[in-house]
Amino acid sequence: MISVGLSSCRTEPPSNAPVASSPLTSPSVVPSPALPIAKSPPAPSRTSQPLQTASVASKKTVPISVYKVDNQCRDFVAEKTAVPANQPITGAVGKVLENADSADFRLSGYRVNVASGVATIDLRVAPDSRRKLVSLSSCEQMAIFGSLRKTLTSNAEWKIKSVRFTDRGKEVVL
Repeated sequence: MISVGLSSCRTEPPSNAPVASSPLTSPSVVPSPALPIAKSPPAPSRTSQPLQTASVASKKTVPISVYKVDNQCRDFVAEKTAVPANQPITGAVGKVLENADSADFRLSGYRVNVASGVATIDLRVAPDSRRKLVSLSSCEQMAIFGSLRKTLTSNAEWKIKSVRFTDRGKEVVL
């Protein structure tokens, strides 16, 4: 740690001088963005993700079906996509929620916990969002809650029988 701190105070060598690389000056862990509300790391069985799933620890992916509501808001349409192999359920939730934001509704993140065939998705409405989950129209609710439920229960390899929704730990009642 001392060499890392001191290296930030050194001057750059002339452009024609050879530069030696040191494993001590290269960070071995790249910090990932955290939810502002998550002060401590989650328990091992729980994952926490921001809505953007761009930073992925593993480049290996698996193909899955994500279900999104159709244009008439009557049924779900399957879309093939790839999610990180090391966190396929969390990746699937992120894919469904990618387009959940609107001009007056915004999610800041979510947490996923799966236990005994029940997936609990704790949605995090952004503090500056003008609308809350309960104020969404029936079509908007279907697009978020219905798509998440259909996606998680339709991918049989995950063995998810039901999906619960919470808002910062409180049960969502619609």
